[in-house]
Amino acid sequence: MADLKNDSRIVLTLDAGGTNMVFGAMKSGEYLGEPLTLPSRAAVLDECLQTLVEGFTRIEASLKAAGEAEPAAISFAFPGPADYPNGIIGGYLPNFPSFRDGVALGPFLQEKFGIPVFINNDGDLYAYGEALGGALPEVNARLEAVGSAKRYRNLIGYTLGTGLGIGTVINGRLNRGDNSCVETFCLPNPTLPGYIIEDSASIRAVKRVYRQLSGIEDDTLEPIHIAQIANGQHPGDVEAAQKAFSLLGETAGEAMAIAVTLIDGLIVIGGGVMNSYQYIMPGILKTMRSTIRTISGDTINRVQMKVYNLDDEAEFAEFARGDARKLSVYGSRREVMYDPQKRVGVMRSKIGASKAISLGAYAFALSELDR
Repeated sequence: MADLKNDSRIVLTLDAGGTNMVFGAMKSGEYLGEPLTLPSRAAVLDECLQTLVEGFTRIEASLKAAGEAEPAAISFAFPGPADYPNGIIGGYLPNFPSFRDGVALGPFLQEKFGIPVFINNDGDLYAYGEALGGALPEVNARLEAVGSAKRYRNLIGYTLGTGLGIGTVINGRLNRGDNSCVETFCLPNPTLPGYIIEDSASIRAVKRVYRQLSGIEDDTLEPIHIAQIANGQHPGDVEAAQKAFSLLGETAGEAMAIAVTLIDGLIVIGGGVMNSYQYIMPGILKTMRSTIRTISGDTINRVQMKVYNLDDEAEFAEFARGDARKLSVYGSRREVMYDPQKRVGVMRSKIGASKAISLGAYAFALSELDR
């Protein structure tokens, strides 16, 4: 993979929402100029496609006026279900009802603009952006700075917001799966048996749990208000507000425990709800550090690796130190370093989900062009 900061190729990007679409361009891993926001008009297919063409056309024109080179590709995230490798969107899309019967969006845009078009799930691009320009290089740089030989190559990215999104990067490559269907929202819910886990690990969960615990029926309260209540900055039930975020963390921790057991990499969490990380992270760690029993009577750790909170300086120091020791090679005077401690870390995003998704889209396009 080329060095993103020194790559002069330009990629057109899009933040596709059901209400608005935000168009932009990236070069060397940074935005070029001001983004363009247009109403999505998602309910009518012809109008929505016209919006897409207009947005990218206007961004192209602004690049030309600024003396920039022609864009090399278009790359963005779009809600699924979808056949992302072939650029086809279709199925149950609440925010884009006109796409439900199937729309060959990638081929349509490629025909219009004459350049490659890459579409991915936002959770996938979030993880890819964090792996290339966020959490993964940050942690490895911090490990190197303190003299640790430990390095990480795998990353699990989670977004907490309207839904519970996931993306995985294995050995530096984005794992798209064989069916463009790497998901976590539909795992079993440990607190509401028979329901999906996302119902207890999303914005709607915070609102519902706060109403239940406080007895306050106020449909105008959003997570930002509940966070203010938790911080004592808004009238309401402080304990119920804090507990609503804590329970979200405990439930999300179940999904994360499953994922990290299978993939064995760092976990980075983004999304607007993580602004209340001080109430969410303890719940995540509580679940991931919990124990589970065997029928024979043994008690084992829920996650087989030791789990560290990398946002805590003291825990990071212990994480970096590990349990390294010298080990003699039998029959010789040679010694090798041995660290038997298996460990993973959990941290919140430092670059933000939106930047990570855009960076992931940019990097994905360049990697595909280089292939």
